[in-house]
This record gives sequence, structure tokens and C-alpha cells, in this order.
Amino acid sequence: MSTHPAGHVARSTVRPHSETRTSAPFRRFLHTADGVRIDSVYDPGPAVYDGSPDRRDSRDRRAGRAAGEDASRPPASRDLVFVVAHGFTGDAHRPHVRRVAAALARYGAVVTFSFRGHGMSGGRSTVGDREVLDLAAAVAWARDLGHARVATVGFSMGGSVVLRHAALNGGTTDAVVSVSAPARWYYRGTAPMRRLHWLVTRPEGRVVGRYGFRTRIHHRAWDPVPLSPVEAVPRIAPTPLLIVHGDQDGYFPLDHPRMLAAAAGGHGELWVEPGMGHAEHAAADALLHRIGDWVVARAG
Repeated sequence: MSTHPAGHVARSTVRPHSETRTSAPFRRFLHTADGVRIDSVYDPGPAVYDGSPDRRDSRDRRAGRAAGEDASRPPASRDLVFVVAHGFTGDAHRPHVRRVAAALARYGAVVTFSFRGHGMSGGRSTVGDREVLDLAAAVAWARDLGHARVATVGFSMGGSVVLRHAALNGGTTDAVVSVSAPARWYYRGTAPMRRLHWLVTRPEGRVVGRYGFRTRIHHRAWDPVPLSPVEAVPRIAPTPLLIVHGDQDGYFPLDHPRMLAAAAGGHGELWVEPGMGHAEHAAADALLHRIGDWVVARAG
């Protein structure tokens, strides 16, 4: 699979935010730098367009207290948008992705999208290589919609993509959160990863991917091999970086997040979550809210 210039950020054709921002979610098909159509959804969040900051903050605190939440939680930011990068075989409309979007929408606006080869997006999956261009198009759309601060939040494959995107497109994001990501390519040390390699590399596996998981997978091997997540991490500074991993992750054991944290040096922050499994399905609402708090404190 050849790598296209990741520094080339695709721009959407959406009108300026003063004309396009509404209080209801809406859907757009974006186009990447290499011409792939990407299915995307924008959710402005319930707190983003509620008049003055004082009224908005007061309302949020009252609602939070009524729900038994911490009254010190930072209010949602009108300028902040989360761009969520799902895991392999997910898409923007899957329930587990919508749950993540709903949790983060309490802190700012949210852009979700389906990676190439997934759901209603065009193209075929390159399992983390050209997907950097998909994320770049979504981040560019978020900027076009008028958001001054963009945080990327990725899960599993999406977690590797947000790391590589931040490393290759310095300054385009204001915070990066990588959940359940691998540190290195070609890892086959667990049974789930051996099954995933069969799915990706074997013709019969790709048939299962297409019809069983609604994921169209490219048949060509990487050429050249893209920058690995652990190689990308040192290039992210000074953008705030959070690495999250479950101690019960069945795909990638704890040496992966520890490698990423070590590569970040003192710049990145590592959360090892007790009892957590892998990616979006295993991310409890409480964890998603902690991630929202972390992003607001650093980028909001």
C-alpha cells in the first residue's frame, strides 16, 4: 500500500461556520487528498450554542448536580470539537461509536466519520496507513465549521491513526487521545491479532471482512511501511497527549502503551485502566467523561 503525502490536508467544501452551524447533528460526505469519499457526522453538542457563557455554565452545573455529577467538572467549550476515529470494522453509525460521541458531546462539538472501506465511506481499508488522510479531512471540516480547538480521540486502529496524524501534521490538533492502540506493526502475539491478520492478509479473510463486518479491505501489502505509532509519538510534542489502555486488553498487552509512553518521554500521560478490555466497547462512560475533562482542561 503506497503512502500519500500526509501533510496535504484536504479541505471540505462546506460554507463558513456562520452559515452552516446548527443545533442539530448533520451528515456530510467529505473528500480526502487522494479522492476517497468519507461519510461524516457533525454533532454540535447540547451545550455549544446556548447563549452567553455565564448562562451556559450555570445551566450545565445545574444539570450536572441534578444528575449527581461533580459540580467542579469543566463546562463545555463552544470552540472545542472532538474528532473521533473508530476502530477497525467500526463506522460512524455503529452504536458503540454513537455512545462515544454522545459522551464527548457534553464537553464540546463532535465529528465522527467512517474510515475508508468502512460503512458508507468509499475506498478500501489500508488498516491504518492512508486512514491518516481520512482523519485529516475530518479535522479540516471541523476547522471549516469554525472551531478554534480540535482534539482527536482514536480507538485501536483509530488510536494509531491519531498518533500518526499528529506526528505528520504538526499544529493541526490541540490535543490527542489514543485508546487501546498498538505500539508497533505486525503484532501477532495474541489470538485476536492472529485472527485479524488472517482477515486482512488472506483472500477468504477479506471476503469475511466484506460480508461479515461491512469492511472492504485492500489486498495490497504496505509499500512502503508507514511510520509506526511508537515512531510517531516523539514527534507529537508539544501537543498534549493522553495514552489510555486497559489492563485486560485481549489484543495488545501492556507493553504496547508502556512503549508509547516511554517514547513520549515526559510529554505524554499514560492511564492504565483496571479491568478494561479493548477499545470503544470496553470504554465505560465514566472513562469517556474523564477523557472529556482531560481534553477541556488542556485544549478547551
